[in-house]
Amino acid sequence: MATVHSVAQVGFGTGTNELYDRIRPRYQPWALEHIKNSLPSSGPYNIVELGSGTGIFTRAILADPAWSSSIKELKAVEPSEGMRSVFEKTVHDERAKTFDGTFDATGVEDGWADLIVVAQAFHWCPDHVLATGKDFQFDTEIEDNLLSRDGARWAAQVRDLIEQHEKGTPQFRLGLWRKFFTTPEYDAAFAKQEEKEWSYNLEATEQIVVDRASSKSYITVLPPKEKAEVQAGIREIVERGDDLEWVDKEKGLFKYPYKTLVVIAKQK
Repeated sequence: MATVHSVAQVGFGTGTNELYDRIRPRYQPWALEHIKNSLPSSGPYNIVELGSGTGIFTRAILADPAWSSSIKELKAVEPSEGMRSVFEKTVHDERAKTFDGTFDATGVEDGWADLIVVAQAFHWCPDHVLATGKDFQFDTEIEDNLLSRDGARWAAQVRDLIEQHEKGTPQFRLGLWRKFFTTPEYDAAFAKQEEKEWSYNLEATEQIVVDRASSKSYITVLPPKEKAEVQAGIREIVERGDDLEWVDKEKGLFKYPYKTLVVIAKQK
């Protein structure tokens, strides 16, 4: 039976996804280039994107000249009706279609995919074994929402505040997704995974920090009063943040520290 975590079902349900699509950070060009350069040929590729959400990654590769010319067809698999609705409104390319499905029930026929991408959702995979099995050729995990704890104290404080509300969800930071790379099924089918990480800064305002936290599933599901308290707490942290690196103080713009991790698994 296909499984979707209960918090994800509600937190990414209908009516919650416009904020997600607007506020989540976009995928950096150098990460897209790194993935593209790892492929053994120029394509064109049949691509399966699992947990495709509102289409942020889909739009990124469709708009990238190197990627777009290498895409034959893209099947975007997403269990949230609300996210699929935003996808259909924002992805305008006949090669890309969104379908209802999960990690363990993709609906994709055997042997169809040349490339499988999981852009932001792999940590939700309940048993870390993908139903696509032998047809699984590449797995790419881009975590563009992993705040760096190595630098700004204010960012770590925001992270500490919102983590109190995770409700037992398998968040990326916990590293539970790494179990996938230690299973007998993985060892039988794939070479050792390749990993590359980048640290960088995006520009943000106090409202962007609040909205980005508010787009998380486990914050979305909070009762209104509790959610408002979390948002107020974030504002307080940012407003007292003596280690903010200002880009333009008059406009309220400061640096928002991020890390991107790309993991590539190649079939033997």
